[in-house]
Amino acid sequence: MPFVIGEKCLGERYATCVSVCPVDCIHPGEYRGEQFMIIDPTECIDCAVCKPECPIDAIFEDDDAPEDWRKINEELASQFKENPKVTPRRADDPPRKPGHKLGKSA
Repeated sequence: MPFVIGEKCLGERYATCVSVCPVDCIHPGEYRGEQFMIIDPTECIDCAVCKPECPIDAIFEDDDAPEDWRKINEELASQFKENPKVTPRRADDPPRKPGHKLGKSA
């Protein structure tokens, strides 16, 4: 799996990554009762254009991704794939969760 969306996206879901993805492999859904996005490992072409688009640095290269979030992305892919698209939040919109910060991408 080339790229993985991690825990920082949980409850934040900026979705700014979706508009730049050339293969439409990033899908929205709900996980643990919160908004979330996943990257489908069977669709991702490892182009890396999504990573700098995430304002909270929630996207990891596979080698740097926590193992549990790799599994979560993979397990939720088929379920999230059928969900309707979401409207992205502005990249400079403050994070909703305490302790989350806008990263260098914002």
